[in-house]
Amino acid sequence: MNVLWLTAGILFLDQASKYAIKSSLTLYQSIPIIPEFFNLTFVTNSGIAFGINIPGGFIIFKVLHTLMTIGLIWYIWQERKSHPLVRVSLALILAGALGNLIDRLVYGEVVDFLDFMVGDFHWFIFNIADSAVTIGMVIYIYFTFVIENKKTPIAEIPS
Repeated sequence: MNVLWLTAGILFLDQASKYAIKSSLTLYQSIPIIPEFFNLTFVTNSGIAFGINIPGGFIIFKVLHTLMTIGLIWYIWQERKSHPLVRVSLALILAGALGNLIDRLVYGEVVDFLDFMVGDFHWFIFNIADSAVTIGMVIYIYFTFVIENKKTPIAEIPS
């Protein structure tokens, strides 16, 4: 499987969903989908992650985001013959990185809209790109610590 098709598909879904939200809602407008659990809420994020801002962070983060995305593309190329889970995880991470990078370069901020809450707990509002990065990281960590660990026996500690 060519995982770059997965990257392209997720990137398309991310950008199409952000376009739909920007076209349909006004900033900070919220539409309940499942009352008291899930809303579509249009917000933007000009910060690094979770809205965190640092002085000069906008330029620094755009440069770092671009360099890290280029590094990720290089890493995917290096891993092109590795285990399918590694390639899928990296494709998901790349899709998310590209989706948010496009937002930062085109709009100067990231569009977020997936808004979950349970009781008084309200999670950070996020988007499909954020989800792809998170799922990709979970798969990568699972592969590294579970699957790869089974292949490499732990060395016995001498007594």
